[in-house]
Amino acid sequence: MKKTRTLAMLLTLCLLASLLSACGQSYTVRLNENYPGGNTTEISAASAKTIKETAPVREGYVFEGWYKDENLTEPWTDADKVKGDLTLYAAWDKDTGDAIQEPGNDKDFSRLRTPGSQEDAYNYDLFFLPEVDGTSQPFVGDTMPYYEDGVYYIYYLKEAGDSYNHSAYLVTTTDFLTYTEYHEPVLEASRSGGQDSWIGTGSVVKVDGKYFFFYTGHGSASTLEYAEKVMVAVGDSPFAFEKKQGWEITPPSSLGQKNDFRDPQAYVDEATGNIILTVTASQGGVARLLKYTLSPDLETVSYDGIIFTDPTGDFWNLECSDTFRIGDTWYISYSGQDDTLWYASSDSPYGPYGEPTRLDDKLFYAAKHVEDGEKFYMVGWARRSESVSSTQDVAAWAGNLAVQEIIQLEDGTIILDPVDSIQDIFSVRRALAVDSSHLFLESGSRYSYTDAFTCYESFMLTGDFIFTGNGTFGLSFDYNGRADKNKLIVLDPAADTISLVFNEGSTPITETAAVLEPGESYSFTYIQEGSVGIFYLDGQASLTVRLYGVSGKTIQLFAENNAIQFTSLREYTRG
Repeated sequence: MKKTRTLAMLLTLCLLASLLSACGQSYTVRLNENYPGGNTTEISAASAKTIKETAPVREGYVFEGWYKDENLTEPWTDADKVKGDLTLYAAWDKDTGDAIQEPGNDKDFSRLRTPGSQEDAYNYDLFFLPEVDGTSQPFVGDTMPYYEDGVYYIYYLKEAGDSYNHSAYLVTTTDFLTYTEYHEPVLEASRSGGQDSWIGTGSVVKVDGKYFFFYTGHGSASTLEYAEKVMVAVGDSPFAFEKKQGWEITPPSSLGQKNDFRDPQAYVDEATGNIILTVTASQGGVARLLKYTLSPDLETVSYDGIIFTDPTGDFWNLECSDTFRIGDTWYISYSGQDDTLWYASSDSPYGPYGEPTRLDDKLFYAAKHVEDGEKFYMVGWARRSESVSSTQDVAAWAGNLAVQEIIQLEDGTIILDPVDSIQDIFSVRRALAVDSSHLFLESGSRYSYTDAFTCYESFMLTGDFIFTGNGTFGLSFDYNGRADKNKLIVLDPAADTISLVFNEGSTPITETAAVLEPGESYSFTYIQEGSVGIFYLDGQASLTVRLYGVSGKTIQLFAENNAIQFTSLREYTRG
């Protein structure tokens, strides 16, 4: 009996010794602050219980907690125990100084299941549409912006509704948030036929107190010698113009054709006071820009020759060309026929111009610049589909008015950014479809989707990302509950593009150039109202999109053959 008690006591002492030995075991915990320039601090296992209380500081960010993995998928919780040496990674969220709200005034799309019913229900403010005329919805065609005394006058060719043969109408704004529509044409196509039986694109310029509206007069090539001429209307204010009968510019004989001569863009030469007019035309099937000099009274017109020739050879016309200066650099911009918005730069308004570069994509069409003394903007139209139910194309002429800010980079290149007033109006932060502001996606050859946002009638998304592979990733919009019909905004590092594709990638719609490097950090901004959206790879590129039938549904982040860490994700609706 005594021997048994002695054995039991020895076993108990051994067990206690073992436990005490285990409790005294020391482990190393490395706390990685997990951002460029951040530190890694080492603590002992004895301090493990205070890990959750150890909050690092990063300027402009809020600490969200420690995670077991660098991809921030497994949080370190109170239930976790240190069992060996380990590294924990800090998660961060940008300190935007706002809290999540639920205003409760979102439009209910649950009964609006068809693309058409959704489109009819939208209130377009930021992407202006003319008022419905009876049962017909008019659209904004080629824009001709002009600025004076705090007001942006945006003349446009109106498609459908009460517009006769693309007559020119006017809408004004002071902030690109609210628009005043004028319902009578400022320049109407001739109802009796003749040279301007159709109105084509032009521009407005003010000289010596008079407003000159240069425009394209388009008539029937079968009955007229010239299918297109440059014509002018004159006004005492920017609201009303009278056509100047008998005044016209015809194509120079050196072009060898009489059908393609259009889109006059006017500006005043500050040195001479003369009006400089550029006209787009074709010569030998190649697109050119021609220069004219006009006296202020329009009595003298001289043809100065060709100042730009399309170097790609892809276009027979450079539509809606524009000339403007930012700092010491001159730019011309134009839309390639059925192609994207382009620009080229020079030290002189008359060239020679360097190689042109694409700016945005073909869904932001016929854009021209306007400036207010401080900022520069591109004003164009966002292309639509003839049928909102189409899942195959976005190819119709005219659409919604769209405005983007022009930003000149240090090397003289220009990009497009969101307009400040538009970005600022999205001030109500909304809850995400995930519990955290960061999200890690990894996928093989099949698309991987994760719910992230909600597609409200009007909203803005922002976030940062870094990726490691060469596959695609981006935003996915549910169209009808079937993944094979998803509409995707695709970032493609291998192709250096951002694109819009339908039917889960099988139907390409449009694209723009963007250089994307693995391991680099990027930010994005996406703004959508109704079916019109613009995606910005901040500081580098923009992509205008048209997404019918997606409102009221979930927006997902997706990956394919890539691994992406998204951080500081945000969604905002209008205040």
